[in-house]
Amino acid sequence: MSNSRNWFKSVPAERERKLAASQRSGILIERVGRQLVNFASNDYLGLSTHSDVCRAAIEEIEHHGLGSGASRLISGDDPLLHRLEDELATWKGFEACLVIGSGMLANIGLLQALAGRHTHLFCDKLNHASLVDGARLSGAKVSRFEHLDYSQLASLLDKNPAEQRILVSDGIFSMDGDAADLSIMTKLCEQHDTLLLIDDAHGAGVVGEDGRGLTSVANIAGHERLIEVGTLGKTFGCYGAFILGTSEMIEGLRQRMRTLIYSTALPAALPAAALAALHLIQQGDLLQCLQKNLALFKQETSELSLMESDTPIQPLLVGSDADALKMAAALADAGFFVPAIRPPTVPEGTSRLRITLSAAHTESQICQLAEALRRLA
Repeated sequence: MSNSRNWFKSVPAERERKLAASQRSGILIERVGRQLVNFASNDYLGLSTHSDVCRAAIEEIEHHGLGSGASRLISGDDPLLHRLEDELATWKGFEACLVIGSGMLANIGLLQALAGRHTHLFCDKLNHASLVDGARLSGAKVSRFEHLDYSQLASLLDKNPAEQRILVSDGIFSMDGDAADLSIMTKLCEQHDTLLLIDDAHGAGVVGEDGRGLTSVANIAGHERLIEVGTLGKTFGCYGAFILGTSEMIEGLRQRMRTLIYSTALPAALPAAALAALHLIQQGDLLQCLQKNLALFKQETSELSLMESDTPIQPLLVGSDADALKMAAALADAGFFVPAIRPPTVPEGTSRLRITLSAAHTESQICQLAEALRRLA
């Protein structure tokens, strides 16, 4: 007899994932009564607690309240959403932009709107779960290629003609910290009449000399075959996501994207905060600080077997679930929050510590973490 008590199969203890209430204060996080230095956040520039960003949100709430009250197509739209879209499109070098509630909503809704049973999707095997789920829900045929294996990708494109084809990939891969080669992918898309969908959630604001992300570094921003997804919940220190593309593409998404049409709009306080964050990103000081911290960390951990990455994501491959959990616990005892990342988030046998750097970290905190990692290694 089915009931809610026995619906799910039991999960082995070493694979259990728990929600642990925590409070943050800048770069510090309180977990189970202990205050730890947080090396697990995607708040790469420390903007979530920046006074300008917080003040912008507070002022908007004081003047207009909190909730938006409806979807954007009913009465939940706000001029600040349009202003943010215009400024993001200009900064990123695209014709148009669409702001939506989250990266998960963006990727799921985007792929459902773009693809169907006459579409063939070509996806990197390490794509984020939002891209994986979006591909499944779209009803399209899906071919997956080995991570960053563009020879295999080219072969798949040669062998699989279709009415519509879309190449789908993360820009910066969130658990490995490595990057897709967007120049190669763009050339393949041009040769095979294929759209390119890049989720640069971990690149926007931190990659490139001006922080405009991976598509800017590859000099393909605004390409007519390119659709880019970004997030406001990481480098921007806020919440929400955005999609960049041609004017025709963005207008089509406004009309067809179910996760936009049937979701309550973001409260205006969030685009207000995101605009303040964008202006701080454009100044460049915080990005320089992050780059300095990253260089220091790589110098201090040069003798460790960190996975190859030039981004703020610096994973230390451990292997077994048990060893990764032990190392994470030891780091907590030393005063650092660096969680163990285990399957199914990463492939079997590749459990790791995912260390992320921020402009908000001090040199002392980085050096002390490196020392603790050397002792454990």
